Amino acid sequence: MKQDIFQAISDPTRRAILTLIAIQALTPNAMAEKFDMTRQAVSKHIKVLHECELIKAEHSGREIYYHFNAKKMQEFDHWLAQFRQNWETQFNQLDQLLTTIKEQK
Repeated sequence: MKQDIFQAISDPTRRAILTLIAIQALTPNAMAEKFDMTRQAVSKHIKVLHECELIKAEHSGREIYYHFNAKKMQEFDHWLAQFRQNWETQFNQLDQLLTTIKEQK
């Protein structure tokens, strides 16, 4: 079953993994050491992130290094941008309303 990107980033450990591998590609064993969890637990998180295409695997000999997929995150950010502009407009309108109410008092 393909995972939803929202489900993937809803977990704090997966967000931390994304932050970590955005800096440097890591193997599952290296991630497990950084997060003080078993390799199996990290593998479950990696599976979700990989299915959402937020990370990419690169085979190097017997090791698999996982890289942050900035392009996929950028696609997600572009999608969110439409909502961000709407939120900013609504917050600005609320700010203006509150300023008007404050001035009237």
